[in-house]
Order: sequence, then C-alpha cells, then structure tokens
Amino acid sequence: MSTTAADRVLTVAGARLRYREAGAGPALLLIHGWTLDLDMWEPQARELCDTFRVIRYDRRGFGLSTERPSLADDVADVLALCEHLGVQSVALLGMSQGARVAAHVTARRPELVSHVIFDGAPAGIVLEDSEPQNDIPIAQYRQLTRSHGLAEFRRAWSQHPLTRLHSQDGPTRQLLQSMLERYRAEDLQLSAAEAPASLPSPEPTAIRAPVLVISGALDLESRLGAAEALIQALPSSRRAVIPAAGHMPNLDNPRAYNIELRKFLQPDAR
Repeated sequence: MSTTAADRVLTVAGARLRYREAGAGPALLLIHGWTLDLDMWEPQARELCDTFRVIRYDRRGFGLSTERPSLADDVADVLALCEHLGVQSVALLGMSQGARVAAHVTARRPELVSHVIFDGAPAGIVLEDSEPQNDIPIAQYRQLTRSHGLAEFRRAWSQHPLTRLHSQDGPTRQLLQSMLERYRAEDLQLSAAEAPASLPSPEPTAIRAPVLVISGALDLESRLGAAEALIQALPSSRRAVIPAAGHMPNLDNPRAYNIELRKFLQPDAR
C-alpha cells in the first residue's frame, strides 16, 4: 500500500518534518492523530490525487519527524508547510488529536482555509468542555511507559478501542502496526509538569470555513457525542457517519470515506 509520492523534509523551528504531496488541483492537507503518522492516509492519497493536491505530513514527534510533540508547534508547522509549498487556499482534514490542530489553524488563518473536516475529534476542540471525556488514560500510559518501557505501552495501546480496526484487510492492519511501532512516545516520557501546555480552544465563531464532521459508526460513544456537540456548536456544519468503521474510518472503510470527502469538497462535481 503505497503511492508514488516520495518523502520530503521541511526544516522548521528546530524540527525536521517528513511530508509527501501527490496530485494536482485544490490543496487538501491531512493531519494525523496521536501515535500515528502520514502513512495512515494511504487510501486517501492514492484515490484522491486524481482531483486534489494531497499533502500529508508527520507531526513533530511522530513518524519520522523530529522534536517533541506540541500542539502550539503543530499549528505553526502547518502554516509553515503551506507557505513552503506556496499553498494559498487549503482544505484541512484533522483526525482525532489532529482535529485540534485543524481547528486552531482554521481560527487563526480563516483566509487560508477553504474547508475543514473534523474526523473522530475529541471533546472541546471548539469551546472548552466543562466535562471532558478522558477516553485515553494518558496518565496511566505515561506511568506504564516510564516504568515498563515502550513495548509494554504499545501492547496496551494496541488493545484500546481507539486503535481497533474493524477491517480484516491484512495490508491495512500491517500499516497500522507499522505506524504504532514508529511512535517513540517522547510525549509520554515527559512528566505531566514537563508536557507542553495546551492551547485554549477557539470560539465557534472563529471557524468560518464550511465544516464536515465525520465519524465511524462504531467509534466510541465519547467521540460520537463529541461529534454531535460539534454539530450543535457549528450549526452550519455537515455530518457524515461511515458504516462498518471505528475510530479510523479512513482505514476501515476507505471507499465510503473518500466518497464523503468528495461530496463535501466538490459538491457540484458530476
């Protein structure tokens, strides 16, 4: 499962970011979730590059990109990557933790972002959540990593519902396994006090681009609830639910996922 796009590297603010681009047309930038990397978007890069300029990258601290993970740096990195590539208008797709990055970029640079897609977003990516859903036991994973090592963390995390694939496709399952093995857990090896501070969530009124909220039908109830809260906060947004798919619907059911992306990004296409 690979595309013909070759790895490239952008050096920005002390980090070396791996990225790939393929195709021509309107720019679509894909932002992966926690413990993953740009390889998660193989089914989208392969199928959508006939219509879009598909750009994907490893967030710093993930995949083959260097430095420690940081949401604030992620936002700056997306803007630097767009500038480097001469992108003046871009559709952003943020998956899970990557949805936070997409929300902040969209709020900070509304003139840059043509569309935004929130996929499996956690609670509170716009407005602060008064009752956050702790569906990832970060403190437990931090302690596990520090006391028992990275292999033990990977074993535990691979059994979490958020990393459970419903697809039985062998290459897809191997793709996920390879990404998890590349994750270095540099963020988990920091103490809670050492971890970078999170950014305050933008106000819904700061999100001016058209919004698609997408979920796998079999995702966690906490994530499905967060998606519904997003719809309420952004009343002009659209909703898409991918059947036979969990937290990674782009891998579980890529055909249905890609159809929804095309319908949203090019509604007038025939």
